[in-house]
Amino acid sequence: MKAHKITTASVPMRHVGPIKVIGADLEDELMVPLATYETPLWHSVGRGARVSKLAGGIRATLIDDRMSRSILLEAPDAGVALQAVNGLKARLPELNAVVAESSRFARLIGLNSQIVANLIYLRLEFSTGDASGHNMVTHAADRLFPWILNQYPRLRYVSISGNYCSDKKATAVNGILGRGKYVVTEVLIPRDLCERRLKTTPAKMVELNVKKNLIGTLVAGGLRSANAHYANMLLGFYLATGQDAANIVEGSQGIVHAEVRGDDLYFSATLPNLILGSVGNGKGLDFVEDNLRRLGCKEEREPGDNARRLAIWCAATVLCGELSLLAAQTNPGELMESHLKLER
Repeated sequence: MKAHKITTASVPMRHVGPIKVIGADLEDELMVPLATYETPLWHSVGRGARVSKLAGGIRATLIDDRMSRSILLEAPDAGVALQAVNGLKARLPELNAVVAESSRFARLIGLNSQIVANLIYLRLEFSTGDASGHNMVTHAADRLFPWILNQYPRLRYVSISGNYCSDKKATAVNGILGRGKYVVTEVLIPRDLCERRLKTTPAKMVELNVKKNLIGTLVAGGLRSANAHYANMLLGFYLATGQDAANIVEGSQGIVHAEVRGDDLYFSATLPNLILGSVGNGKGLDFVEDNLRRLGCKEEREPGDNARRLAIWCAATVLCGELSLLAAQTNPGELMESHLKLER
């Protein structure tokens, strides 16, 4: 078969900010890269970055970090399936010894299961160092499969992926059990700053968040999502930093929360499914490596620390875009006016 030449698809990219992040895991101020065809996004995120910086910065907290792969096995009946699952859950150290043969970075940190009739959906959860972990967890699962079938001969192989992972699909399980980096970002914006720079009030922001992001998403049948446009910032950030862009599917599931505190606006974006890494596929391109270096994510650190830092910058970028868009939508005509002005 004739090999086809690999070419490069060019996407416009700009660095926006600076975004100021504060917190136990990171305190810094940087310009953040976004690759997108939706050019007003740069200006919107930039406005959110300026406002959040004037407010003292975005507090970012990394809640959890794990990557999953669910394998699918079949037993003769549910009783045998239950016996096997209970046995596997009691043998985590033995499972980890097998995992260690596949990678020096992969480590099994959790095991969840669902038994449906005689089918076993076994969700394996790993730490994967600075890689996003797609291939690493699949390789580990490939090593585990023959060991499991040898130890439990009444089981048989069905698939290396049983969709209980759940990879690049909008499901509830990822938000509940965790897949990728789980980051919460928060900012407290004084009322006068809200009025001067966002042209709105804390009360209007809270009201719109409830009526649009919460009730509107419920009416639409959204699944673990209550936000305005997480996917916009995620796609721009993922393309600029060499990530698997299809992971914006589960990444865009997240919740915006807003409160009036005294006279001020408390604004938060929770992102439980950020799947990204600072090494691995997609990182060999010069512009990607440059962006990762500028974000401080190519330093000599403990395994996983660069990827977690990257997730924090990503989550802070999402908050900036959410803050700006929600503010614009409290004012009739502002959103379309800005698009017309910037795109025409």
